[in-house]
Amino acid sequence: MPQSKLDGCSILLLAGGRGRRMGGQDKGLVTWHGKPLVAWLHRIARPLTNDLLISCNRNLPHYKALADQLVQDAETGFPGPLAGIRAGLAAARHSSLMVLPCDAPLIDEALLKALYAKSREQPDVPLMARRGTQWEPLFCIIPTSLAPAIEDAWQKGERSNRKILISLDARALDLDIDDPRIANMNSPELLMAQTPPKGT
Repeated sequence: MPQSKLDGCSILLLAGGRGRRMGGQDKGLVTWHGKPLVAWLHRIARPLTNDLLISCNRNLPHYKALADQLVQDAETGFPGPLAGIRAGLAAARHSSLMVLPCDAPLIDEALLKALYAKSREQPDVPLMARRGTQWEPLFCIIPTSLAPAIEDAWQKGERSNRKILISLDARALDLDIDDPRIANMNSPELLMAQTPPKGT
C-alpha cells in the first residue's frame, strides 16, 4: 500500500443517513453546483489517504467507485452517524480514523491537515473540531484502539458521538466561530444559500 499524505490515518465519509431534511433523499448524492455532495469531499480527501471509506446504506454502486472500502450500518433503520462510525472503526486499515460528514462540501485540505497535525500531538486520544464552545463531533479523528470503548458505550445505549468522545478525554481543534468550512448544508434551503469555494 503506497504511503498517504496523512500517514497512518484512514478517512471515513459519512453518507449513510436517512436524509430527513432532504426529504428522504440519499444526501451524499444530492447535487450541488453540478456534483453530488459526496464528490466535493472526495476531491479533498482522496489525495490525502490510501484508505478512504464511505459509510452508505443505499445506492452502493454509486459510492463504490469513490472509495477503497464501503461500510454499512450493522443495524437497519438508520440508527444515526455513530452507527457509521462504528463500522468505519471496524474496517479502517490504519491506527486512526478521520470522520467527515457528506453534507460539508466547503471543507478544504488545510482543515484536514490541521486536524491531522493536532491529532499527532496525542495520537492515543480522540480529537474533535470546536467552534467557540460548540463541539463538532462529526469532524473528528478517533484512534481505532478506542473501538472497543465506543462499542461498549453503544451497547449501553449511548448514541451521541460527542458524549462518547468527551468521556474518552477528547481534545479540541479550535476554529474560528464563523469558520464556513464545517458548515453543514443538510437541507435544500442551506444548499441554495451557499456558493462553492473559488477555484472549484
